[in-house]
Amino acid sequence: MKQLEKKVAIVTGGASGIGKEVAILYAAEGAKVVIADIDESGAQKVISIIEKSAGEAIFVKCDSSKPEDNELLVKKTVEKFGALHIACNNAGIAGPLAPVGDYPIDGWNKVISINLSGVFYAMHYQIPAMIKSGGGVIVNMTSILGQVGFRNASAYVAAKHGVVGLTKNAALEYSHQNIRINSVGPAFIKTPMIKDIDESLLVPLHPIGRLGKPEEVAELVLFLSSEKSSFITGGYFSIDGGYLAQ
Repeated sequence: MKQLEKKVAIVTGGASGIGKEVAILYAAEGAKVVIADIDESGAQKVISIIEKSAGEAIFVKCDSSKPEDNELLVKKTVEKFGALHIACNNAGIAGPLAPVGDYPIDGWNKVISINLSGVFYAMHYQIPAMIKSGGGVIVNMTSILGQVGFRNASAYVAAKHGVVGLTKNAALEYSHQNIRINSVGPAFIKTPMIKDIDESLLVPLHPIGRLGKPEEVAELVLFLSSEKSSFITGGYFSIDGGYLAQ
């Protein structure tokens, strides 16, 4: 039996990168998948991949920074598939690079609204639906920068630290209602988010000697979304090629 048979899952930011691979793997393991993103074209390509393998997926346009979009996402998910059991809150942006004293205010607000507030909005609407479905699992995508600093990326670092704390708090609040909530912290992964950065500058930051692959992150997300991790909640799990061990 597939690990996510008869489950319904939401993946935010599912049109590319890590979210794309999570959506594909969820579907391969039997879940009905709702891909939430602002990129409809990218999402439809992911749906085509899923359907070619006899999986089932739909697209719902969602700006993670808007509470009403998150509310509508959950509503459409339940209307289509009758329940919500799993969510991977993955949508995020990198934002500007500048020291705190020079960091653009609009850039700060945008990063916080998507990377932190967006996760709060997502869980705010996902959790009641999961309770009605008899329980569920949430995996929030944070980063190695949810544990350490990184010069000139104050908004991203602050948001990802915030997601780690938010995850812990929500896990404490809803464990007794059969909802497990964890966070995953990737290092630099080969995705469109880092396409404009010279890879030769990033590889040496990882003791393992290479960048991570989105498929590798998806495997960790799948484990945390399945019954194989049934005694795990409130945790932060790095997947970083040794970055944080330094």
